[in-house]
Amino acid sequence: MGIPIGNIRPSNTIIYNKELYEVLNCEHAKIARGSAFCRVRLKNLRSGRTLDCTLRDSDNIDVAFIEKRKLQYSYHDGNFYHFIDMQTYNDLQLNKEKIEDELIWLKDNLELNGLFYNNELVSLELPSSLELKVTETAPGYRGDTVKAGTKPATLETGAVIQVPLFINPGDTIKVDTKSKEYLGRT
Repeated sequence: MGIPIGNIRPSNTIIYNKELYEVLNCEHAKIARGSAFCRVRLKNLRSGRTLDCTLRDSDNIDVAFIEKRKLQYSYHDGNFYHFIDMQTYNDLQLNKEKIEDELIWLKDNLELNGLFYNNELVSLELPSSLELKVTETAPGYRGDTVKAGTKPATLETGAVIQVPLFINPGDTIKVDTKSKEYLGRT
């Protein structure tokens, strides 16, 4: 079932050139008497690579129906990351190349959504925010306030983000997984 390019939105999953893609961002345009087009950034859900392209109404674009299932991160060995399906308790695995953007947020027993296409695990969907412990940062000093500035901090998963000056090693903070921004202290 083909869809018009006017219906393409970020986070849609589409089939383009017989490949499965997630739309990361899109910009719709119509110039003078020409036909409408859409500039998109697509992420291939099987290989993890991104593609910038221009879609036109004449392109064959189909909607891909993605099923979401609850998964729990278990462990990794080499280039493979293992997850447990919370309904069937099957062990599922993904190659490191497919989930490079999500790797900095994975910690033991993290619950997240697995994206399945035709019963095949193709990608992951992280929670919008996570509570993580700060393992390494410069110590905070008395009088440091939220508006005074930021400093880098390393989290328990290995991610490095900017935090306010009053955050100390050992503090647990809330982090936005999409923008990699500090949201608050818990």
